[in-house]
Amino acid sequence: MTFSIIGTGNIAWFFGNRLLTGRHQCTGVYARNLDAAKVLAEALLSPKFDRITEIEDGESDVCFLAVSDAAIPKVAELISFKKTILVHTAGAVDIESIKNAARERAVIWPVYSIVKTNPPNHRNIPCAWEASSERTQKLLLTMGHAITDILFEAKYEQRKWLHLSAVIGNNFVNHLLAICEQICTENNLPFSTLMPIIEQTFERIRQSSPQALQTGPAVRHDSTTIQEQVALLQQHAAWQNIYTAITESIQKPLNP
Repeated sequence: MTFSIIGTGNIAWFFGNRLLTGRHQCTGVYARNLDAAKVLAEALLSPKFDRITEIEDGESDVCFLAVSDAAIPKVAELISFKKTILVHTAGAVDIESIKNAARERAVIWPVYSIVKTNPPNHRNIPCAWEASSERTQKLLLTMGHAITDILFEAKYEQRKWLHLSAVIGNNFVNHLLAICEQICTENNLPFSTLMPIIEQTFERIRQSSPQALQTGPAVRHDSTTIQEQVALLQQHAAWQNIYTAITESIQKPLNP
């Protein structure tokens, strides 16, 4: 099958390379940054488009709109497809945001943190999809199988919640670990000493529910330790607020 790409970010690089490896052909790359578009186009053995209007309807089976969430509706206003399927790659954006740009449209969103300079070399990457028709679904899944072994349907309302969970489970957890690292740095402690317990945490949740595994002063209602640790964070008001908010959340049942 053939595909074109709008965008040159992490997803554009990842999808493009996976599809090329899967023997799909790229017909061209467009981005506002023409230099970046040229680099990606060369990597995908394809031409670059200097203007978005150069992406001709029907020239490719699928056009991937791999731009930021906020840019999707703006870029879609510049597109009018009757033959080519337009696919956006965002988890928290409605498929209907591109309804005026293409007769047939779809979404494919990897529930994974993709960095183009260090792409995953495995196929264990869950991808949520949604399609506007059976034909669109068939073509989307054909290409999707070149990207991953894990494809599952998720409508917009489901993807919104999954995206929220991914933000908390990935971005928020990473920020908490960044705070831990800074605390260690400020107190001349090696952050590496926390690695075993961090690894243990993620290994355990492969076997049991995180809620059932909760430990620590909050779940024990150890007010003395909690007060002491809140006091230790007095020079970092934001961290103090995070500690207090999470402690209070732990102490309240998740399923009242």
